Amino acid sequence: MELRRKSLQLVTSCVFALCVGLQAVCAGDCPADGRTWVPNGNKCFHFIHGKEDSIKSYTYERALDLCHGFGLLTIQSPEENDFVIKYSREVWNGTVIMWLGMYFDTNSDGMKWLNEKPLMFTNWESGDPSDLMPTETCVALHSDTGKWENVSCTDDVENGVVCETLQETKQAKQKPSMLISALVILSVVAIVGVSAVIWFLHQKHNFGSTIFTAFEYHPPFRVLETDQSCLVEAEDTDNVP
Repeated sequence: MELRRKSLQLVTSCVFALCVGLQAVCAGDCPADGRTWVPNGNKCFHFIHGKEDSIKSYTYERALDLCHGFGLLTIQSPEENDFVIKYSREVWNGTVIMWLGMYFDTNSDGMKWLNEKPLMFTNWESGDPSDLMPTETCVALHSDTGKWENVSCTDDVENGVVCETLQETKQAKQKPSMLISALVILSVVAIVGVSAVIWFLHQKHNFGSTIFTAFEYHPPFRVLETDQSCLVEAEDTDNVP
């Protein structure tokens, strides 16, 4: 039983290694446009760096322009909110207030992301902001508290801009690497080998304690009984002319 347990552990390890290899190969890539992109989840984030010796201030329109066609920061989960807060403290000094890619939609009378993703997570400073929503209202994220604040899209300026984009996965899917092929072959060989060992030990346990006994019950390795051997020899002798 102990050997079977170790064999199953070996198979599990091979499958896990295969999954890790697949994840490493299929993981997406961030844009290679000369800027520093930080991967997190299925996204890449770029934290805009202004001159450190000058006060940074960006209007909402300027923040959109700095992202050069990429999206302005959106937050879809508490984990993503925490990631942005923690990483912002590594790249910026002091408290930073970051623009979020959100706006007040007068048609639906509610907040929307610019990329039209559903609003799955919010972290307002003081509860539901619906009663505080004037026309042309946007949202900013505070790096010291992680809370979201209602700000004016036209009058306010903030000192933090974060751009985002989805990780690219097309190239990884089109060109499987040598690592996947090697892992698949090794996994198949390991599984076949372990299965053969388990079968052999099972036969040995059921039919005897020696190697020869394991084969004894499977032709052509079966050995005739002594009496049967004598009968065969007698028949051969009678048939001799």
